[in-house]
Amino acid sequence: MIPKTFKEVIELGDGRTISLETGKLAKQAHGSVELRMGNAVLLCTVVSSYTPTTMDFFPLTLDYREKFAAAGRYPGGFFKREARPSTEEILVMRLVDRVLRPLFPADYKFETQVMIQLMSHDEEVMPDALAGLAASTAIQLSDIPFEAPISEVRVARIKGEFVINPSRSQLSEADIDMMVGASEESVMMVEGEMDECSEEEMADAIKFAHEAIKIQCQAQRRLIEAVGQKPTREYEVARTDEDIKAKIFDAAYQKIYDTAKQALGKHERSNAFSEIKEEVKALFSEEQQEEDGALISKYFKEAHKKAVRDLTLKEGIRLDGRKTNEIRPIWCEVDYLPSTHGSSIFTRGETQALATVTLGTSREANQVDLPTYQGEETFYLHYNFPPFSTGEAYPIRGTSRREIGHGNLAQRALKGMVPDDSPYTIRVVSEVLESNGSSSMATVCAGTMALMDAGVQLTKPVSGIAMGLISEGEDYAVLSDILGDEDALGDMDFKVTGTADGITACQMDIKIKGLSYEILVKALKQAREGRLHILDKITETIAAPASNVKPHAPKMEKVEIPGEFIGAVIGPGGKVIQEMQKETGTTIVIEEVEDMGVIEILGVDQSGIDEVKKRIKAITFKPEVGQVYEVKVVKILDFGAVVEYTEAKGNEVLLHVSELAWERTENVTDVVNMGDVFEVKYFGIDPKTRKPKVSRKAILPKPEGFASRPPRGNREGGDRNKDRGRRDDRRGREKRD
Repeated sequence: MIPKTFKEVIELGDGRTISLETGKLAKQAHGSVELRMGNAVLLCTVVSSYTPTTMDFFPLTLDYREKFAAAGRYPGGFFKREARPSTEEILVMRLVDRVLRPLFPADYKFETQVMIQLMSHDEEVMPDALAGLAASTAIQLSDIPFEAPISEVRVARIKGEFVINPSRSQLSEADIDMMVGASEESVMMVEGEMDECSEEEMADAIKFAHEAIKIQCQAQRRLIEAVGQKPTREYEVARTDEDIKAKIFDAAYQKIYDTAKQALGKHERSNAFSEIKEEVKALFSEEQQEEDGALISKYFKEAHKKAVRDLTLKEGIRLDGRKTNEIRPIWCEVDYLPSTHGSSIFTRGETQALATVTLGTSREANQVDLPTYQGEETFYLHYNFPPFSTGEAYPIRGTSRREIGHGNLAQRALKGMVPDDSPYTIRVVSEVLESNGSSSMATVCAGTMALMDAGVQLTKPVSGIAMGLISEGEDYAVLSDILGDEDALGDMDFKVTGTADGITACQMDIKIKGLSYEILVKALKQAREGRLHILDKITETIAAPASNVKPHAPKMEKVEIPGEFIGAVIGPGGKVIQEMQKETGTTIVIEEVEDMGVIEILGVDQSGIDEVKKRIKAITFKPEVGQVYEVKVVKILDFGAVVEYTEAKGNEVLLHVSELAWERTENVTDVVNMGDVFEVKYFGIDPKTRKPKVSRKAILPKPEGFASRPPRGNREGGDRNKDRGRRDDRRGREKRD
């Protein structure tokens, strides 16, 4: 029996459509939807356990995978099976998770899994922009408690016009590329990169994206109405006790407020709050603590949060004593590590990042092999966040999703300032050594200085700042350069990076509904002031990129040769190129681009690079007819001299004895000898001998009164004919006798 299906179509306004269909696939999941755009097909399912966990957080797993079969390709590797998620897939998981998670009830502690799979790929459709819509629709089709439909779209500005969900080819022409996640009422997440756009332009792009999201949320509502809304499942809500809450607030609120006002350091402040919590717990008997321990902790957190927020809203004082727009003290240093190609330290308050730069050839490019995209990155950044940076000890089990996300943000912030003609593959690594908020922005600042220290000719230096928000009704405070505690207790985490002339990247998570564009623009403008302040500190430390790479860093030069010579440069079995690398201490990479060979020569010693260039020039040397070249005699023969072009060592040609001088030459050594250097003219391929012809006499002045004679070869031929005639006459006389 064919199942009954329900379908809703979303018009994008330019002829493209997105369809949402349910009822056919994955019916045992609690909610499932098939999303189509062009030939792209996403299947999203959601399942939530009916048994609560003992965890004190919502156990949501968001999984996004791109199947290689979707693009008619095989997975790489020996086993030919999709394995752990790629960096790009993890970034999509983070984008969707950040919008979905806040919309589940705070007391919902049931294991929930959202799975999004790309089943069919379309080259003109970027599936990451559709994942949020699919996830929200699947949840709406289930009985899982969820506040309201949401969606995510990509907004790009192409030739001055905003476009929703552009293709990858269109995106290459964009100067704004942002992912925006929102409900119908409010924007919740923004992440993207820009080509130094203004704050107003960024706000306009968010507004444009939000209008498209509203249409997609309404389409979800229509689909649910057609299918029939499932009753929201009932679950045991967390227990509350207003008496315990009042007791804790009376005992703790003012003490927390007064402690927060003391502007203590991170660890001193944490210890002080812990002591207050122990005092509060002591107000309850051991039996009460055992029975109501979770409630006591919950209400203490609420008292803590309210006291700190009230301090900022009422008195404009923050946990470390700063004003709302004040930046923590900054100190910087470059060239810190002697053996790296570039390095720097950036310290802002209790957050510190040590960045290094490594320069390499195209062989070190980061290879991207996905069902939806294959290519390489010649600039990439890795961010590491070890446990000691926060004074903790826990096992390190691979790179975390957070590290991948923060590294990607910093990479997007900086990559637009690396010139297109930079010859190097560049790897930046940021080691976070201390963290108390905004370590990704410290990475941007440290990365900028390390790149300039390495001699990478950045177009402009980039800085970054993390902004926060505390709001209560109509009152609000925008916070510059937030602490880790302010991130946890606040309503917004808004990271903005840019140059003195505009924004290069951003990442925003909003935890409250209905953030007005007025507050958003104020936050952006306050962020610009802080960004410029930090930029001044950076340029005080290193005003401009170093003019050259460090003595121990590799130099890189590129040479282009006609494609016909690629084989000669490589040699049989790679013999020629391997010998050049071994003898000159260089690394040589050859790539065929259209009809040309692009050769990268990387080496610490400039003389080695020069020698490689010299040898390549010799291999690819091709004299032009009518041109004069300097040559050196390398061999003497009876009928001429073998000469070598001085600008192309090893490239030899025969200079015939008849082309040495205007006068008759009996012996080659009467005119030239081994090692002599002189000039010759190139006449191209001689049609008689089919060999290259050069002449020395052609560029010598003709002697006065010199009579032209037949060529030496013809005279010799005439003499031989005379000798033959004499022999014939002699034979005739002998016969007569």
